[in-house]
Amino acid sequence: MSAPKPALHVPSNPVRFVTAASLFDGHDAAINIMRRLLQSQGAEVVHLGHDRSVAEIVTAAIQEDVQGVAISSYQGGHVEYFTYLVEELKARGAGHVKVYGGGGGVIVPEEIAQLASVGAHIFSPQDGQRLGLPGMINTLIAEADTDLATGAELEGVLAGEERALARALTVLESGRDEAFATSVRDAAASRPVPVLGITGTGGSGKSSLTDELVRRLRRDASDKLRVAVLAVDPTRRRGGGALLGDRIRMNSIEPGVVFFRSLATREAGAVLPSGIDAMIAAAKAAAYDLVIVETPGIGQGDAAITEHVDVSLYVMTPEFGAASQLEKIDMLDYADVVAINKFERRGAEDARRDVAKQMVRNREAFGVPWEDMPVFGTSAARFDDDGVTAL
Repeated sequence: MSAPKPALHVPSNPVRFVTAASLFDGHDAAINIMRRLLQSQGAEVVHLGHDRSVAEIVTAAIQEDVQGVAISSYQGGHVEYFTYLVEELKARGAGHVKVYGGGGGVIVPEEIAQLASVGAHIFSPQDGQRLGLPGMINTLIAEADTDLATGAELEGVLAGEERALARALTVLESGRDEAFATSVRDAAASRPVPVLGITGTGGSGKSSLTDELVRRLRRDASDKLRVAVLAVDPTRRRGGGALLGDRIRMNSIEPGVVFFRSLATREAGAVLPSGIDAMIAAAKAAAYDLVIVETPGIGQGDAAITEHVDVSLYVMTPEFGAASQLEKIDMLDYADVVAINKFERRGAEDARRDVAKQMVRNREAFGVPWEDMPVFGTSAARFDDDGVTAL
């Protein structure tokens, strides 16, 4: 007999979750189902994938300023893992973050009760039979539907505190405190921090390329350069949820050196959230040396990122069709630099030539050889790729 279909809770606040499978656990089928259900019920989900440590999850929960984390654990060691997770969240000032988990029959009733006593809500197979998957997710959404867009402190932002910056971004994203936004902009005005905008087609490898650029910046500056990354993904028109999937691609984000925040557009058809300028200002005010803004995948006629950044990088792949298609790409008029990623693919050299020649025409730089155009072939998936280094 199937579980009765529950009345779904409609969140009154933006609900954000971090989802992952626990350390040494390669079983990600269950957590993938759960994060899809969270998205379908309107949550913004920062998915980390499998084999994630407590340190990674706590850092993500703080920087992303989420209401809850949902972890699957089928590998054993769950009592120690969830207990340590709750302790670390409290120790780092994020004790308000709710902890949920599941592991089928691997986590026995006695352990579920033990973990409940320390503050972790573990769902059992019996809960699944009683509530059904939608009912379990409904519990998470309802309990996590709290307003976090309050309590921002400019002093903490100016001191470079990650938790303060995370909460400031939440408040600025809400657009409800114009006085705070003004104070942030005023504080940032005296800090001329460069802003790099990275945009391009969906699936072109923007996040992987961003990670490789951050890795090189860290290496070349011996970790003395602090970088803030604001990565935007689209909000789904149906349901209002969003998969914030850029963080999973990032391997070079070390707390204290790199601050990474995933953002949803929260508007149908938007490329950037409405408060992006104030959020960039907050990262500047927090004394980061470089701010990177990564947009969702865009279409041919979108160049919105150029209005908010100092330097724009357009990422594409060699498979753009006929050369005449390049005439339709608005960003080739505005981009300071173009990266043709996945350059190991067949026809990539021809693609670079065609793109460079189109930029010559767009810029009316007819006396300049196409080889001198800022068009680089990159393979971000390849370790220490020469093209990324040249970029």
